Amino acid sequence: MKCSLKNVHQGYPTETLVRFLKAREWHVNKAQKMLVDSLNWRIQNEIDSILEKPIIPVDLYRSIRDTQLVGLSGYSKEGIPVFAVGVGLSTYDKASVNYYVQSHIQINEYRDRFILPTVTKKYGKPITTCIKVLDMTGLKLSALNQMKIVTAISTVDDLNYPEKTEMYYIVNAPYIFSACWKVVKPLLQERTRKKVHVLRGCGKDELLKIMDYSSLPHFCRWEGSGASKHSSNDPDDCFSLDHPFHKELYNFIQEQALNLELIKQGSLHVKIPEQDPEDAKIVEVIEAEFHKLGVEKKSANGVDKD
Repeated sequence: MKCSLKNVHQGYPTETLVRFLKAREWHVNKAQKMLVDSLNWRIQNEIDSILEKPIIPVDLYRSIRDTQLVGLSGYSKEGIPVFAVGVGLSTYDKASVNYYVQSHIQINEYRDRFILPTVTKKYGKPITTCIKVLDMTGLKLSALNQMKIVTAISTVDDLNYPEKTEMYYIVNAPYIFSACWKVVKPLLQERTRKKVHVLRGCGKDELLKIMDYSSLPHFCRWEGSGASKHSSNDPDDCFSLDHPFHKELYNFIQEQALNLELIKQGSLHVKIPEQDPEDAKIVEVIEAEFHKLGVEKKSANGVDKD
């Protein structure tokens, strides 16, 4: 458990304890239980060695990257890593849930064990969080089909990587997002609400206040440049396996496995922790809103036909 804790705090135990305290509204006993539960989860699921277990063959991993749109686009002016997420066009339909969860945790672990310590050293101050820019391009009612896997991934994050995201910036938001946000926002804790910023259009002007152009996600560089423009041939597409971040991550995991002679096919089966009741309620509200919008759409289409 001590070794696992070292991987979690990376030399900054105070900042780590504060994250867990924040996640439990500064209730010491609850925060302590959350941390111990998380460390046990790491040990039981061999999370500390997950960066030694590549997803092979590479074509399978490429398929995952093409359907689980996430990547490191750059850094803020203060050195905070900026992760881009293509929420609207992530389909999660080319591999099993286990592979997608494994890939997500590998990105988390590489961020926490290598990216954050590197920028901490560079800037001479603890940098322990990241910024996420969420592209809602292409968000449709069919997203309800991915709710199970999205919920699994968010549960892993909420219970084992709490308070790792400093700010969420929502861009290219269609009506369906606005409708869901209206009913979900009141259910969120004030601390979480303050982190979420819904930007106009692609959000370029607002994001350039906190990061340079080179760090802007590709879908924020001009209006209409949403994730629908995702192309594995675009060198600036941080979702692609050909992007420097994903190349570096995949090659690192391959090298670790080769050094330990551990390469073998098959996904890692990570147990998904039980969801927090409050989070489960939010998921239910989102699902209900999606169903409501679906009924309204069918009704409108029926009227149009008449």
